[in-house]
Amino acid sequence: MTKPAGPRKPPQALLTALRRIADEVGHAANGAQIRFFDAMDAETAAARMAAITALLRDNPLSGDAWGELAMAAPEGSPLALALWRQAVAAGTLAIGPLGFLDMEGEFWGYLETRPYMRARAGLAQELWRQGRHDAAIGELQDLLLLNPGDNQGLRYLLLGWLLELGRDAEATALHARYDGDSYAGWRYGAALLAFRRDGGDSAAARKALRDALAGNPHLGPLLTGAVPMPKRLPDAYSPGEASEAQVAYREMHPAWDATPGALAWLAAQMAEGGAAAPVRKRRTRAGDD
Repeated sequence: MTKPAGPRKPPQALLTALRRIADEVGHAANGAQIRFFDAMDAETAAARMAAITALLRDNPLSGDAWGELAMAAPEGSPLALALWRQAVAAGTLAIGPLGFLDMEGEFWGYLETRPYMRARAGLAQELWRQGRHDAAIGELQDLLLLNPGDNQGLRYLLLGWLLELGRDAEATALHARYDGDSYAGWRYGAALLAFRRDGGDSAAARKALRDALAGNPHLGPLLTGAVPMPKRLPDAYSPGEASEAQVAYREMHPAWDATPGALAWLAAQMAEGGAAAPVRKRRTRAGDD
């Protein structure tokens, strides 16, 4: 029995042509990116928008410039979705077909890929806002395949989405891929996974919650509503601090809220002093009564 033939190697002439195209397009894309950074230094929003418009009129290869327009569009609108798709298309052209093959697995390590990565992350979030949840999750999963190191921190958003939709098997697999992550949302996600897996309170769920509270005690009160969320998220955060909890709340609260009994359990555990070991009834021998 003969083995099926593998994929044919592309002709050398085709590869040479693609390399030449990639060089020329890459040069144009780099020029567009430099102009984008200059536009972002404009003193007013109007001047920034005018500079971005002029840039895209001359050179439409800046995914970041299209992304800036997408962020200016109303969230949840067809225009926002179209602009994010345009940003992805511009980033795709800037990288070229050979770039995707050459750089997969280390994508973020190449500067020319970053506008594309940012555009797809923006597209994913807009798809989610518009209720296209499977498509949004697929975008983030693809990005993690391109860049397993996840420099963008997309796994945190993805974990929250999977948990919110009840896709616990996928959430568990994702969590295992990045085992040891100390981010607050990741630890509280582990506690929620254990609570759901065990059908409620359990020794494993309490242990996971103790670890989460030890890493960041601020997120629990935010999730239960004991501490109100600020109207504006911080520009940056520090591990273990309230700023980290505020960022993680946005990713984790919908999943906790969607899990029956989870927030009440969390509040009860915190009231007991941080998820002490569950009380078990002592077994008695016959006649001990």
